[in-house]
Amino acid sequence: MEIFKNLTEENLLLFAAKHYYNPRCTNIEEFYEDLKRFKYIKRLLNRYEDTGQLSERLILNHLIIIFNTFGIEASLKILELKCEPDRWHIIKPFLIFLNYITQDQYKHIKMDKVVIEALRKI
Repeated sequence: MEIFKNLTEENLLLFAAKHYYNPRCTNIEEFYEDLKRFKYIKRLLNRYEDTGQLSERLILNHLIIIFNTFGIEASLKILELKCEPDRWHIIKPFLIFLNYITQDQYKHIKMDKVVIEALRKI
């Protein structure tokens, strides 16, 4: 659709609602809770960048729920909007680990070695 050609904060809710799939969802609050998971991931990435504390399992849990409820393409678009470009070196290894992207995608982004090693131990 033309309205979603460029995803912005202004059309994010409509885009997210269009791609949302949660058969157990009973009210709008659940939709907003699932949408907040993008914010939680952003906080976890920022905490890792600031303190070195990586909550890899929590990040994985949020990503799995996000990608299951919004789909791969929509989730990637929302992540691109919500996560700053300087945090993608942290999130890219998670996306590859979960097979949401391939090694060929986001080639210009180098991956964080600490994150890679943490994921290898899982």
